[in-house]
Amino acid sequence: MDYCRPDYDNCLVNLSNSMLKYFGAQTSAPTLKMADRLLESDHRNVVLLLMDAMGTSILEQHLEPDGFLRSHMRGTYSSVFPPTTVAATTSVLSGLYPNEHGWLGWDMFFPELGKNVTVFTNNDQVTEADDSTPEDPRVKEFTPAADFNVASRYCPYKNIIDRINEAGGEAYVSNPYYDPFPKELDSVLGRVHDLCELPGKKFIYAYWMEPDSTMHLYGPDSNEARELVISLEKKLEEFSSELDDTLLLITADHSQVLSRNLCLMDYPEIIKCLVRMPTIEPRTLSFFVKDEYLEVFPELFRKTFGDKFLLLTKEEVIEQKLFGMGNEHPIFRDSLGEYVAISVADESIFITHKEAELLPGGHAGLTKEEIEIPLIAVF
Repeated sequence: MDYCRPDYDNCLVNLSNSMLKYFGAQTSAPTLKMADRLLESDHRNVVLLLMDAMGTSILEQHLEPDGFLRSHMRGTYSSVFPPTTVAATTSVLSGLYPNEHGWLGWDMFFPELGKNVTVFTNNDQVTEADDSTPEDPRVKEFTPAADFNVASRYCPYKNIIDRINEAGGEAYVSNPYYDPFPKELDSVLGRVHDLCELPGKKFIYAYWMEPDSTMHLYGPDSNEARELVISLEKKLEEFSSELDDTLLLITADHSQVLSRNLCLMDYPEIIKCLVRMPTIEPRTLSFFVKDEYLEVFPELFRKTFGDKFLLLTKEEVIEQKLFGMGNEHPIFRDSLGEYVAISVADESIFITHKEAELLPGGHAGLTKEEIEIPLIAVF
């Protein structure tokens, strides 16, 4: 795999800021020049459809070059770091870099609560059940993290839909997690179609969780993934033909790679160094290390996992602006541990055997395969 950092002048954040600028809202980062050129076509509707994990490597692996999606690719650009749904879709919706909005990954440490929280589900971080064994892996029952939405309270942001509307534009969303909560792809696309029929110039952001969900379960190189991606291409081609006076932009939040999964519970010498379980993602782990192990931890980690991970101190992560540019969110530094380990190969480290067993497809590392995403335009 090719080691690759995000290009923060040519990424998802810049795409969102192109939408903000085009519809007269204030921007917070430079725009994406590739998108700006497409917006010059000046259609009545601009639709941004994000297909989760449908990155460039997935299209190239499963689809023909002259098929609908690849033949309409206008170029490739970058996800954010980590290239994962929580960080990347929040960057799209906020127009901010991850270090600005604070939604760093699937699990985060919230100093206000003193514990790790699974951001999207608002539960305590999943851990191994007491009776779990490698032969019969189990996890503890899900427990709500609080009687309020933790991430929304401590990392609030104003989304680009509201910002465009407040600037006098017209913007909508079609997403299973937003009212009216369409639960099938046909419903998501149907709502987009109906909104496009309304009079007036407008922006519509749409999201669907595939092919990410299927590739997590079966792997990005599986027959299941191939069949799904081919079917998605056919559906999106049919959908695009039904739109009138519309610029349809199709992109992804990240891509996926086939992962060789390890479980941290099998490495007690690492666990004994930790204050709490690591956070963020299995391919980007933030380690909170006890004071007495701060000096020996790097050597121990590299001895255990070799060169499969890039191990950086918190200070190096911040200095290298790995999580983005701009003004840091107040929670950003406190939510990072003393070390961050980032996969630059095919290995991921889960904190439960069950998850390691179930999820052969992964993302959030620093490889070209995970970070490079397409910009597809149809009009």
